[in-house]
Amino acid sequence: MLKFLGRTSDAPASPTGFLRHQASWKPQEILFWALALAVLVIAPNRAALLNEIAILGLFALSIDLILGYAGIVSLGQAAFFGFGAYVAGLLAKTVVAEPVTGLVIAMAASGLLGFATSFLIIRGTDLTRLMVTLGVALLIYEAANKLEWLTGGADGLLGITMGPILGLFAFDFLGRTAYLYSLAVLFILFLLARRVVHSPFGLSLRAVKDNRLRAASIGISPARRLIMIYTLSAAYAGAAGALLAQTTAFVSLEVLDFGKSADGLLVLVIGGSGYLYGGLLGAVAFKLMKDFLSGITPAYWLFWMGLFLVILVLIGRDRITARLKLLTGRAKP
Repeated sequence: MLKFLGRTSDAPASPTGFLRHQASWKPQEILFWALALAVLVIAPNRAALLNEIAILGLFALSIDLILGYAGIVSLGQAAFFGFGAYVAGLLAKTVVAEPVTGLVIAMAASGLLGFATSFLIIRGTDLTRLMVTLGVALLIYEAANKLEWLTGGADGLLGITMGPILGLFAFDFLGRTAYLYSLAVLFILFLLARRVVHSPFGLSLRAVKDNRLRAASIGISPARRLIMIYTLSAAYAGAAGALLAQTTAFVSLEVLDFGKSADGLLVLVIGGSGYLYGGLLGAVAFKLMKDFLSGITPAYWLFWMGLFLVILVLIGRDRITARLKLLTGRAKP
């Protein structure tokens, strides 16, 4: 899996060569996106599930930006996800029903919320950040619950009607347009994230993650970079929430629940963090396992999912990959 994503050890030693090597597209990456598009033709009746995978992948990507590249562990990413969902839903209900316009505004609003709260996470230890991010999420959840006249409270935000995308492509009942829309947004935002992490800014983020004091000693401002990446991550989470609201025409308090943040972290546990594709591959595995296990044992699928995660953590993803290579004869013991 690591080789698939270009994380090889033969990258050039110079910073410029390293960035060029990392930024170059690998054949496996092109194949990944081609399959993501082709799967709609292969399984057109599973468009709704594919749409959920794309949205979860974008949400996990937002967490990977701060966890994998800046070392910020957050339990409150659902705050930005839910905020973006409510902004997009309210815009569609009262102001503008065009999805792309609502998406851009929801991203900007979530980014502003991320910027406003980013000053709380640049101080203290990892444990402090965990509590602060969780506290922010709980505050926004309770606010949405109390403002029933605006959010619908426990009943959810009803009456959302989405117009055609860019005035041209109307949402269909099977969800095919929704999946193509979500996939297009995911791909565009992935390109932006890829450009960011494979830039000098991305290298400085890794330096801050590895050793903040050493990074500061060579002229890097840790606080400024953490604020910037946290704001970008919040905007990405808001985009994922907006996609959910627009493609399902419904928003509930569940989008702000702690479980949403936990799902994003579980996806990264499965796929790995620090190389962007981890969130995407993890989202595919998580959703497919959930769909399969809940179909077999609706009451106990969480048990089997938890068992898989325990085995994955105990054995290790790298060891599993090495064993698979040995079984297929692609590597020597």
